Formats: sequence, structure tokens, C-alpha cells
Amino acid sequence: MMNLAEKTLLMDDQAMRRAITRIAHEVIEKNKGIADIVLVGIRTRGVPLAERLAAEIERIEGLRLSVGILDITLYRDDLSTLSYQPIVHETKIPADINGKTVLLVDDVLYTGRTVRAALDAVIDIGRPKTIQLAVLVDRGHRELPIRADYVGKNVPTSSREVVCVHLSDVDGEDRVTINERPE
Repeated sequence: MMNLAEKTLLMDDQAMRRAITRIAHEVIEKNKGIADIVLVGIRTRGVPLAERLAAEIERIEGLRLSVGILDITLYRDDLSTLSYQPIVHETKIPADINGKTVLLVDDVLYTGRTVRAALDAVIDIGRPKTIQLAVLVDRGHRELPIRADYVGKNVPTSSREVVCVHLSDVDGEDRVTINERPE
């Protein structure tokens, strides 16, 4: 990964926890409960965020939602620029998504291309009733007409900035920073 100069602490562990709690309440309210919802985390950091969201919903509602893992590698529109032999990880959806509400979970919404790839992957798996999107951070700069249903924090950024989500499950700590690309 490129060297980035940390510029701003955007969210600490407590702010992240509060955002996930708020999103959990919003999901329950918008869907009038949690019946027929399947959480699907977009690999890599969307997966632990989906697990945290499921745990929070379980704390509130007393029922555990299924959590799936979605690898979008083969659905990316920049696949040919990534590698001649991209590494494809497992996609694991533990429940039938036909006729259900699929709630995609990711860490940062930026151009919308990751979500577009995830939508293609989900449609290849089944035919959900609806697909919703939850993100921890929406930083703007959309290239596609995609909008999140649930957002932990909206952050205006410049194109030179990078939003980095650090999760204890992956990185050993919980925090979100805005970093600057070197010139």
C-alpha cells in the first residue's frame, strides 16, 4: 500500500460504535423489523462491519441475522488493470436471498463502482425483493448514480484524500482517518 500521511482522525472507536448502533436502529425502523433481511458484507472490511451490525441488531431485537461474505473481484470494471491473475476469495451467502431484503455493508462509499460490482454479484446469486446499502463513511465523488440507504458519517473530501477505515478484526484497532496522498 502507498505511504499516506495521516491528516485527520475522523472517527474513534466510540464514534464507530455509535454509528453502527444508529444504523442498526435505522435498519429495523425502515424495514419494520428484521424479517427476511440478509446482511452481506463486501470483502474485506464490509464483512466485520456486517458482523458488528448483526450483533447490534441481535442486541436490540433478540434475533441473529444471517451474515454473508461477498467477493466482487470478478465483477470489477477495472479487473484487467489489477492483475493478470487476480486473487478471488470465497463468496458465502448463508441464506437464500430470493424474495428477501439484502443489506449490503461496506466501509467507504466513494465512486460507487464497488457497489455496482456488488449489485451484479448479488443478482447472479439470486433475485432479492430489494437491495439496500449501509456504509460507515460516505465521502462523495460518485461516478455512478448510487446512494447509501444508511450512512454512519458523511464526509466531504478532496480527490487527493483517502479515507482509511481501521477495524480491530483486521487492523488491530478501530478508527477512521482521512489521509493525504503524497504529491
